[in-house]
Amino acid sequence: MRTSLLFTLLFLASALHAQERQTEYVFLLTFDGLRWEELYGGIDSVLMTDERYVDNVEELRERFWAPTPEARRAKLMPFFWSTLAGNGQLLGNRREGNKVDVTNDHWFSYPGYGEILTGFADPRINSNDKIANPNRTVLEWINEQPGFKGRVAAFASWDVFPYIINEQRSGIPVNAGFEKAKHEQLSPREVLLNELQDEIPSPWGSVRLDAFTHHYALEYTKRYHPRVLYIAYGETDDFAHDAEYDQYIKSAHQTDQWIRSLWEYVQRDPVYRGKTTFLITTDHGRGDKVKEEWTSHGTDIEGADAIWLAAIGPDTPALGEHRKEGQYYQNQVAKTLAAFLGLEYANEKEVGKVIEPFLSEAGK
Repeated sequence: MRTSLLFTLLFLASALHAQERQTEYVFLLTFDGLRWEELYGGIDSVLMTDERYVDNVEELRERFWAPTPEARRAKLMPFFWSTLAGNGQLLGNRREGNKVDVTNDHWFSYPGYGEILTGFADPRINSNDKIANPNRTVLEWINEQPGFKGRVAAFASWDVFPYIINEQRSGIPVNAGFEKAKHEQLSPREVLLNELQDEIPSPWGSVRLDAFTHHYALEYTKRYHPRVLYIAYGETDDFAHDAEYDQYIKSAHQTDQWIRSLWEYVQRDPVYRGKTTFLITTDHGRGDKVKEEWTSHGTDIEGADAIWLAAIGPDTPALGEHRKEGQYYQNQVAKTLAAFLGLEYANEKEVGKVIEPFLSEAGK
């Protein structure tokens, strides 16, 4: 009798906890290889004047330079440092002793995205090759839960994402690389995007321009209202590898503005309004100690394991930038994403813990 009562109380407590969550929809958004240095300090004073990396120094200075790191970051990423900082949380300013690190041993993209999406580092994921992920991601797991089947989707600029998410096994639609919108009853904008994607060349063979990824995702969202949407923006990493600091900076700024427009759409839409959380991060860091290494990452580049995290939504206290010492990890994203939806995510391997400050008043 006592055992039965205990289980009943635990069940009711769990149900009440889930009911207290206001989040019914989660958007996971990633910038590929965006450094914490720019996120928290704005444009780099050394790199912005190096003509090896910048075509028009004066233009970049006029648009993004300011005397203090706080003013520079607000110019670079105004949504992050107005709306998100005012109503959400940011982790990973290492100058304040607040750290976010990857746990995988490679510090580049596929291992990073694998860790984000599964909640653990897998030593078998050791390249960027198009190999189907042997691990079930949190997206696949959520898609199997009651009320979520067919309500999970992903859009990405990099053409490896169908393999990272294992589209064939998971059944999750992944529009990535140069794939066009293919569902029934395309909107006029999707028809135009399909045409333009053929007509506007990308600088890269495996990554399309982020404008296509963003607007394909937005059009899909307006029609189908997925409960979990993943958008993986890719340009920042590729411009960095090409040693184009001006384009890297402009891309980071533009992506901030796309996220702003997405957030504003969510606040207008009666399905999403007041019930949607944005969870935002990156797959890896980049070099900085040796300035020339800003273009690179991997285990031979000091600092490439340093990343950042951000969240905004109805269940995330408005604590802004965390300025006290703390340590968080990339492997915590998956379980946190599920927790926002009231779900207890688990996988075959142990996954990172929930990022508690994103769901409580702790941490400031």
